[in-house]
Amino acid sequence: MENVFDAKEAQNYIDRINNLTPETQRNWGTMSVDQMLAHCNVTYEMIYEPQKHKAPGGIAKFILKSFVKSKVVGEKSYPKNSPTAPQFKINGEQDFEEEKKRLIGFIQKTQQLGREAFDGKMSHSFGKLSFQEWNNMLAKHLNHHLAQFGV
Repeated sequence: MENVFDAKEAQNYIDRINNLTPETQRNWGTMSVDQMLAHCNVTYEMIYEPQKHKAPGGIAKFILKSFVKSKVVGEKSYPKNSPTAPQFKINGEQDFEEEKKRLIGFIQKTQQLGREAFDGKMSHSFGKLSFQEWNNMLAKHLNHHLAQFGV
């Protein structure tokens, strides 16, 4: 698993994102490239702009922690065409350049804050996570969607 807190590996994600164009086609799934960038930004919005997204209620949070968390923060890659949670679904055309710029900024901010800032940090959906769980969640989500678009 890549280390999103390492400057070199964070730059690798940025380089991959910079290889995308508005015309890049997906290898699977239904999202367009601009929607994928916006979709990836939702994860970071939940970290840095949590007021944009409603936190799950008690029962939903229990279900997420009990049945979904291990799949999201574990090291096993997501299979192609995995279901998308409703709050991550992006509809309509998005501003490719703006979404790309935001995603790169979030990756840089995460790397610069470092793993210490994430160790024990509360997740919007899963409660307290270790820095390794944060790393796994962020790295495998980026890898999944960048591979989806062949970069």
